[in-house]
Amino acid sequence: MMDSKIIVMLTNNDRTVPDAIQRFQEVKDLPISRFGFKDVGLEEPKMRRLIADMKAAGKDTFLEVVSYTEDACMAGAKLAVDMGFDYLMGTIYYQSVFAYLSTQNIKFLPFCGKVYGSPSVLEGSFSEIIADGRKLLDSGVFGIDLLSFRHQDGAGLASAYCDAIREPVVIAGSINSFERITFIHQIKPWGFTMGSALFSKNFMKDGTFRENLEMVVRFMASLE
Repeated sequence: MMDSKIIVMLTNNDRTVPDAIQRFQEVKDLPISRFGFKDVGLEEPKMRRLIADMKAAGKDTFLEVVSYTEDACMAGAKLAVDMGFDYLMGTIYYQSVFAYLSTQNIKFLPFCGKVYGSPSVLEGSFSEIIADGRKLLDSGVFGIDLLSFRHQDGAGLASAYCDAIREPVVIAGSINSFERITFIHQIKPWGFTMGSALFSKNFMKDGTFRENLEMVVRFMASLE
């Protein structure tokens, strides 16, 4: 398949879907190694059941936290560690959060650039965002969660970032068409997330969640 790996997020409209456990069971046999969800939308016991199911199926697990204050970001980091996620995506970078995560067996991909609001907005010039990403990577984080399509020039930013920095970056959000999957294949980030587009049936209008994901898998394979 194409170099950039999909991270299937069991989320819709920035929340974990209520039936995420069932949805994962429907698609866990597909040739996808990365799955994740958000820290909102699902009760904690169900979150624990879901991540246990993902680990039992041999998947790499991702928690994305869209929080901005230091306390909220630390709470998200502790939740990710407590539940045993492999990767934490999101949060604003705070030294306290990074110091805590550095003592844990988890990889950290914070936001870079100026991120705020709900839904999130990313601001800054390409050079400012790329410089911030480089600074965070130099500080020791594993990679970057880039909300490029929450920027006024999402494609331009994603392309410029991937040209400038080859360390892991996840293009998070709004990969919602075959054209954007093709674009991702061209710029080759480490990964990209997809959630709402599958639940909105962007790829097969009358298809199920599984059928939409199968369509994406086939299309990605065709880009080899």
